[in-house]
Amino acid sequence: MPELQQLDAGHAPAVLAFELANRAYFTASISDRGDAYFEQFADRYRALLAEQEAGLCAFYVLVAEDGSVLGRFNLYDLKDGSADLGYRVAQQVAGRGVATATVRELCGLAAARHGLRTLRAATAHTNAASQRVLAKAGFVPVGPADPAELGGKPGTWHQRDLGRRP
Repeated sequence: MPELQQLDAGHAPAVLAFELANRAYFTASISDRGDAYFEQFADRYRALLAEQEAGLCAFYVLVAEDGSVLGRFNLYDLKDGSADLGYRVAQQVAGRGVATATVRELCGLAAARHGLRTLRAATAHTNAASQRVLAKAGFVPVGPADPAELGGKPGTWHQRDLGRRP
């Protein structure tokens, strides 16, 4: 059974493999990270761990029994009891409820482990799958997202009060 784990240095090879294997799939619905991301992966990964260590972000990976990464679930810009949520799941598990179940689990961790009260997530209007995940996990639309935040695509911010169940 897959396990949600907080990101650590040991996950780096599996995270890179996940990003490379799913690059084309991700690019269909969100902006491509670009070649520089992969060329500078080790440096960027160390920077993520430093941000997490500083308490600015909390990064999680959904790890399969074989050690491969099935998804990334990130809490970023932690401040004043709130954070923004970003996530992506592997094409091989998309459409099976994995993202919804893991976002729900992360909402519990966000409150219990990180002391958060509110989460926000932005989705492009064209990303219906992500909109369904957020709705099933108890998020509600709260207003337009700046297209610059979504790779130039128009979208919507969604929010969840962590004190209530979906």
